[in-house]
Formats: sequence, structure tokens, C-alpha cells
Amino acid sequence: MSTEFLLIGVGILVTIAIFDIMVGVSNDAVNFLNSSIGSRVASRRTIMVIASLGILAGVTFSSGMMEVARKGIFHPQFFTMPELLTIFLAVMITDIILLDLFNTYGLPTSTTVSIVFELLGAAVAVSLLKIVQAGDSLVTIVEYINSAKAITIIMGILLSVAVSFVCGAIVQFLTRLLFTFDYQQRIKRYGALWGGMALSSITYFILVKGAKGASFMSKQDVAWIKSNTVLLLLIIFVASAILLQILQTMKFNILKPIVLIGTFALAMAFAANDLVNFIGVPLAGVHAFKSAMATADPLTVTMGALGKKVQSETFFLLLAGIIMVATLWLSKKARTVTETELSLSQQEEGNERFESIFLSRAIVRLVLHLSETTKLIVPRSVRAWVSRRLDPEVVQPEIEAGKKPSFDLLRASVNLMVASAVVSYATSNKLPLSTTYVTFMVAMGSSFADQAWGRESAVYRITGVLTVIGGWFMTAVIAFTCAGLFATVIFYGNGFGVILLLVLAAALIWNAHRKHRTMAEEAQKEKVFNLESVEDPQHSVETTFEHMGLLLKEIRESLDTTLEALFKQNFDRLGVQRKKLSKVQQWSNIIIANVFKAMRLLDQKGLAVSHKYAQTIRRLQKVTDGHRDIVLRGYTHIGNHHKGLLPEQIEELEQVRRLLDDILLEVEETFNRKQTANLERLREKDGQLRALAAELNDKQVARIKDNSSKTRLSILYYGIVGNAMMLSKQNLELLEIFELSFGKIED
Repeated sequence: MSTEFLLIGVGILVTIAIFDIMVGVSNDAVNFLNSSIGSRVASRRTIMVIASLGILAGVTFSSGMMEVARKGIFHPQFFTMPELLTIFLAVMITDIILLDLFNTYGLPTSTTVSIVFELLGAAVAVSLLKIVQAGDSLVTIVEYINSAKAITIIMGILLSVAVSFVCGAIVQFLTRLLFTFDYQQRIKRYGALWGGMALSSITYFILVKGAKGASFMSKQDVAWIKSNTVLLLLIIFVASAILLQILQTMKFNILKPIVLIGTFALAMAFAANDLVNFIGVPLAGVHAFKSAMATADPLTVTMGALGKKVQSETFFLLLAGIIMVATLWLSKKARTVTETELSLSQQEEGNERFESIFLSRAIVRLVLHLSETTKLIVPRSVRAWVSRRLDPEVVQPEIEAGKKPSFDLLRASVNLMVASAVVSYATSNKLPLSTTYVTFMVAMGSSFADQAWGRESAVYRITGVLTVIGGWFMTAVIAFTCAGLFATVIFYGNGFGVILLLVLAAALIWNAHRKHRTMAEEAQKEKVFNLESVEDPQHSVETTFEHMGLLLKEIRESLDTTLEALFKQNFDRLGVQRKKLSKVQQWSNIIIANVFKAMRLLDQKGLAVSHKYAQTIRRLQKVTDGHRDIVLRGYTHIGNHHKGLLPEQIEELEQVRRLLDDILLEVEETFNRKQTANLERLREKDGQLRALAAELNDKQVARIKDNSSKTRLSILYYGIVGNAMMLSKQNLELLEIFELSFGKIED
């Protein structure tokens, strides 16, 4: 390895750092955006501006985490510059792949944990290779690795996950008990005192997380702040309470500045603390290169110089801050990660992203059992009082920009206050934890206390939380394993190994980008079914039928593809349609939920529509059942390698498909045009289909008698024809309900 290769390697490190900042910000934006965006405290633009200012303020701070990249995980005096470059390149390539993977699926993870375990994995791999080459005992690895640091971080993660959830739940429960969901009147009485406590917690968070590393503050200033913490908190509390009380007299919502200040504080802490997760390793590589080149033999000299404290270059920090802000505004994946947390903490029932699993169902059963046991202990009067105080139905959430907030400002301020307090306490006591883990688990705890996890959504929300938590621990495992593997490839492959890994990283990231684009398009399709902003009863009914038209289009196209694939025995295409079944069912469930909303809206307005409108629910269920049955029958038949349909059966089923397609298409277009249809013509087509089915039944009976159609083939054939007739009938029923309901809402 030559000095030219070292220079190129350091250049690659710096280049990768730019991409690492982008994927890191996309992941960690959820830390400081979820409370403000979820509560709709202000416009998204305003929230983003405040978060951007927080980031720019935060990058002017240095952090002790920078030292982790230099000496926190391994002892640099045992490594040469080429060996360190091997470790650092493996770490950065692994980091961008890993974080981009989590961003693609919208799962927040810890950039701190990823960088620490990447460093650990790569350092362990290089250390073992050095030991093997030297012929030393493997036990000497303890001289190379700072294993105590990794163990401390793991324990900090486990502790912070539990503590954050419990603290978020308890504080939210007590706060909601004090203010209730209809908090507007009660906030006027003692809201200023409560707000003073919240702002004290948040501003103390800024001091603890920022002041100790601010370049404009001397050691004496930091020491004074530390020794006068209680006095500072008291001053902040009194000043905040007085200011908030004044604002209240001016009819100003005091929760808004609390949430916005908290957003600024967390954004600043993110930039100050987590920036080093993205540029700490490249900067360590630059410093190592400078130190090596200052010696007579840069390729063999050990890098004990990294053990010294080095001041971070302000230029690099500011440049990184600009990239972070640009990413925050432009990254679509940042929005995906944020939406995951908001969907798990939203107050009302909605389209749940995660399915239920055995563990989540077991947890719900356990909680329900504990709840029933608690009822035997707590007096009924106390339970009734608590139930009244915690009833979310007493107030309707305000609709901002056509959408309801995921939760109210009170919970948003609790999220920020508790997260700030937990991180501040841990930082002041030098306990390692992840800001991502704390903010996420506090949000989950507060949503649990707010009864957002009701009987109808608990299993799905718990599955989501378990998925995210499982992803956190997988982060450590994947980071350690991949970094170690990549370090081994670079150790033996040198420049060729680096090129190979860079090509692999580019391919994986490109594939993830395509996957995310597809997922985003699917998510955008689901947003079409949003009925939250519709307040006009007539419009709400018309919109549900328009949604049914979109669903019927999806089902019609899926049936065409399924039958064509079945005729050609194309198992892969049938597999694609089988995977789409959950999406079709999800769309159907959303439309059904919207029918319920439309019916409630009609009732609230004292209006009426055809009594058959509610029957659309059963019709939709039967339509999706028929579609699912045809797809699964075809997929199972071909998947089990049974004999394909006979040529005459294919010809007959093609006639059935064409007739059914005509009926589905006309119903679909009628709903989309919002115009009346020619029911007589459709009834005639339905009659043709039934006559055809009777004729085909006679032909199939003949084939059964002469044994040309085996049992499984006959079951498949009858299943398709029977479902086709059922689908035709249900579509006619939907069209008749449409005719009775369209434009006929009455007082």
C-alpha cells in the first residue's frame, strides 16, 4: 500500500461522509420533528425553519463522541495508518448501507449505536488478522479493543428503552389527569406553572447538551453552569412562568412556544451530538493521515497520535451543518421515517401499518388481564373519575390544513419535556444512551397513557414498537458483522477490495431507492382514500363511491392478470398478485371505515341517505373475498404443480373473464363519472354470465364423467366460475345502492 493510496482512501472517506450525513439526517429527523409535526403546532415550513436553525446552532458545538472514532472503541497506538484506513473505510461503507436500508423501510434507528458497533466490528476483524499474521494468542485482542465501552453502551440502550417508556407514560398520565383532553380552560389556571416546568426541562437540556462543548464558552463558564444548575433552573422556571402567564392574558396558546422551543432544542442536540456519527470517522482519518505524513515512514508508524484530543475544524462542522439542513428539506425518506412514529402514536384509529403477531397479542392479553385485576382493587368511584378525566371523546381535534393532528399540543409538549429531561439527566451523569431511542420510547409511552392504543389498534401498535426495537438490536448485529466482513475484504483486497465494496454499496443504495419510490407511490395511492377533510355529507357519500371505483379497478386488473397467469401456468406472476391481496384488503378496510365516517357525518348533520348505503360494507367484503379466493386458488394450484387447465377449459373461462370484465369496468366507470348507469344493460350482461355458467356446468359435468378433468382441476374450474357470478351480483348490488344514494341526501 503506497502513500498515494492513503491519500485516495482519505478522499473516499470524506466523500462518503457527505452521503452518510444525508442518510443519517433522514433517519434522525424523527427525533426532533415528530412532536411538532404530529401536533401540527405550526405549518410544516415553519417547523422546518426552526429545526434548521437548531441544526445550524448545534453544529457550532463539539462533542465528546468525536473521540469515540479516535480512541473510544480501540487503542490507536496498536494500529498503523493503512490498518486504520481499512477500519475507517469499512465503517463508512457499512454505515451508509445500513442507515439507508432502515430509512427505506421507515424504521428509526440509532446512528450512535451503528457507528460504535461498526467501529467495534471493523477493529475486531483487523485486530484478529494482525494477531494471526503475528502468530500471537487470540487473548491479546483485549489489548487492541476497548470492550468495556461497548458493554456500557449496550446496557445504556437497554436501560434507556425501559426508562423512557415508563417516564413518558407516567408524566403523560398525570398531565392528562390534570388537564384532561379538553385542556383549554384548565390550562388558563395553572398552565403557566406547568409550562415553566416544561421550559426549564427543555432549556436545561440545551445547557447540558450544548454548553459544555460550545466553542464560545470557556471551561470556567461551563464549570459555573454546572455548579449553579439549581439556581439556573429556578430562574428559568420563574421567568418562563411569568412570561407564559402574560401570553395567556393575551389569549395566546402557550403550548405552541413550548413545542417549538423543544423542537429547536432537540434539533440542536442532534446536530451537536450526532454530527460526529457521520463525520467523526472521516475527520479521524484526515488527522491520522496528517500525523502519518509528518513522520519518516507513514506506512508503518503506529497512530498513537490519535489518542490526543484534537479540536474539530469549524469549517467542516459548518459545511456538514449546511448539508444536514439541505437534506432535512429535500429528503423524502426523512418524511417516511417520521410517518412511522406518527402512525404508531396517533390518537385516533387509522390505517395501521403493521400486522399483529403472536407476541403483540400475548402482551395485549396480559395487559387486559392486569387491567381487570386492577379493577378489583381500585374503588369504582376512583375508576369513574379517572375515566372521565381521560376521555378523549370530550373534544374533537381541530383540523389544520385539511388534516387532523396525530395528537394534541399537550402530548407534544410532554414528549419534548420528558425526552429532554431523560437525555439531560443521563448526559450529566455520563450515562451513554441514544437520542433516537429516548424520543421514540417517550412518544410511545405518552401515546399509551393517552389510550391511543385502544382495543382496536393495540396489537398493531405494539407490533410496530416491537419491530422498531428489534431493528435497534439488529442494527448492532448487522453493523458489527458487516463492518468486520468489509474490513477483511479491504485488508486482503486493498484497492480492489475498496472498489468492490463501493460498487456493492452503490448497487444496494440504488435498489433501496427504487424500493422506496415504489413504497412511496403505494402510500400515495392510499392517501387518495383520505376522508378526514370532507365535511359536506353529500360530498362524503360521493367520495366513498369514487373510492370504490378505484378499488374495483385494482380488482379488475388483478383478476385479468391472475387468470392470464393461470392459463399460462406462470407461478411468478401469480405470486405477485398474491402479494397484492393484503393491499386490496387494506384499501377495502379504509373505504369501509370511510363509509362509517360518512354515516356519522350524516347523523351529525341530521341528514339521511338511502337505508341501503350501509349495505355497501357487506358488498365490498364479498367482492374482496371473491377476488382473494380466485387468486389464492390459482396460486395454490400452480404452486403445488397440479395439472394445468385443459385448452377447452381455458377457452370457456376466457369467455367468463370477458363478461365479468365488462361488468366490472362499467360499474367502475360509473362510480368515477358520478353519473347514473344503464342498469338494464348490466342486468342483461349478468344474465348472460349466468346462462354461460349453466352451459359451462353441463360441459364440465361431461368432462368429469369421462375423467378428462381431474378432481383438483374441477374444483379450480368451478371455483372461478362461481366467484365470477358472485362478483357480478355484488357489483350490481353496489350499483343499485349508488343509484339510490347519489344526490339523494335529504333532511
